[in-house]
Amino acid sequence: MRDLHTLPKAHLHLHFTGSMRHETLLELAERDHVSLPDSLVSEWPPHLSAADEKGWFRFQRLYDVARSVLRTEDDVRRLVREAAEDDVRDGGRWLEIQVDPSGYAARFGGITAFTDLVLDAAAEASARTGLGIGVVVAANRTRHPLDARTLARLAAQYADRGVVGFGLSNDERRGSTADFAGAFAIAERAGLALLPHGGELRGPEHVQVCLDELRPDRLGHGVRSSEDPDLLARVVDAGVALEVCPVSNVALGVYTDLTSVPLPTLLEAGATVALGADDPLLFGSQLAGQYATMRAAHDLDDATLAELARMSLRASRAPAEVKAAVLTEIDDWLAATPAEAP
Repeated sequence: MRDLHTLPKAHLHLHFTGSMRHETLLELAERDHVSLPDSLVSEWPPHLSAADEKGWFRFQRLYDVARSVLRTEDDVRRLVREAAEDDVRDGGRWLEIQVDPSGYAARFGGITAFTDLVLDAAAEASARTGLGIGVVVAANRTRHPLDARTLARLAAQYADRGVVGFGLSNDERRGSTADFAGAFAIAERAGLALLPHGGELRGPEHVQVCLDELRPDRLGHGVRSSEDPDLLARVVDAGVALEVCPVSNVALGVYTDLTSVPLPTLLEAGATVALGADDPLLFGSQLAGQYATMRAAHDLDDATLAELARMSLRASRAPAEVKAAVLTEIDDWLAATPAEAP
C-alpha cells in the first residue's frame, strides 16, 4: 500500500479553532492561566457525543474554551501556520479553512479587523509552506439570520482577496435553515462557493432543505443523504460535493463505528466526496487519518483513494493551474509502485 501522507490532496472541511494543535492549546492556556477541563488535558481527545442537544452543548463548550486561549495576533498567525504545516505533512496541496469572525470580533477589533488578520496570516502561511489557502467565512446558525447577512456582505467584500466561500455551521437542529437563504443569496451574487453544513446530525430531510433553500456547491458533511437513494441521486445530478469527515461522524455518535460510515454507498451512487478532518483538536485525527481510516474500514484500494483525492481538488476553489498541477501529482503517486511512490 502506498503512503497516504504522500498522496496529494485538498482539505475542504477544517474549522479554524478546531485546527489548533493540542500542544499549542496547552501552551497558550498555561501562558495566560486559562483553566482547561480534563477532557482537553489528561483525557484528550475528549469523549464526545452529539446525539442530543445536551451532548452538542458539551462539544460546543469545549470549542469555546479552546477559542478563549487565542489572545494575540501572533496566536492567530501561529494557529494558521501550524494548520498549514500539518496539512502539508499529510499531503495537502490546498486548504480551505472555515472561520466565523463574529466569534473573535470582541477580542480582535471587530469582524473586519479579524478577517484582515486571518487573511494576512493565511498569506504568510502559504508563502512559508507552499500550501495554497483559501478562507471560508461561516455564519453561526444559532444566531440571528441578520447576523449571517452581515457576514455574507463581509465575505463578498473579500471575494477577490482570499475569501473563497460562505458557510453555515453549528448544530443543524437549531434555527430555521430557510431563514438563511438571504445571506446565501448575497454570497452567491459575489461568486463565492456556498458551503452550508447539513445532513449530519439531521437526516436526509435536512439535505433536501439545504438544496431547496441555500443552493449549495458543497455540503458540510451531507453524509446522511445516503439514507435516501432518490435524494442522493439529486445530490449527484446537482453536482453538490459532500465534505465527509469520518472520524468526527463516529466521535459525535452519528455512526457507531468507522465501518458504518457509508462512503461506499456515496461513491457507488457517483457522489463527489472530499474527506475532511473537521476539528482535529477535538477529534484527534488529521487529514491523512481520514483516508487511512476509510482505507481500513472499507478495504479501499489505492486507485479509489487517489480518486477521492482528485475529487477533493475538483470540488475546491483552488486556481485552475493549482488543480491541474496537483491532479498530475496524484497520477504520479498512483503510477509509482508503493516502494517508489513520492
